[in-house]
Amino acid sequence: MTGTSPTSTEPLPAVLSCLTTITKRADFIKASRAKRIAVKGFILQARKRGSDEPNPEQIRVGYTCSKKVGNAVARNRAKRRLRAIAREIIAKRGLAGWDYVLIGRNTITATRPYKDMLGDLKYGLKIMNGKT
Repeated sequence: MTGTSPTSTEPLPAVLSCLTTITKRADFIKASRAKRIAVKGFILQARKRGSDEPNPEQIRVGYTCSKKVGNAVARNRAKRRLRAIAREIIAKRGLAGWDYVLIGRNTITATRPYKDMLGDLKYGLKIMNGKT
């Protein structure tokens, strides 16, 4: 049999282990003081973590939607969409050691076509990471 056994010591692919969620308010505040770009579907904030912070090889992502986005149902839907595009794009194009925060926008985040949201995030990352 040529496959790896479940007890194999090989690490999981980097895509599965590189994204972690930002949960502490202090980390959101640090990101709010860093670079930001407003795209049509959301606002993207990004900052490079310092060398003294833990897990320098991981990409951390945070999601937030204020009450301006709508009631709890609308905010949850917007955050689900932000998580989906982050898993698809930031996992591939994000830089290790960076924090990214996606902020939902009023009515747009929940209703904008998914492909357009993906394009917004690709464009935002290109600008943030300095790639042309």
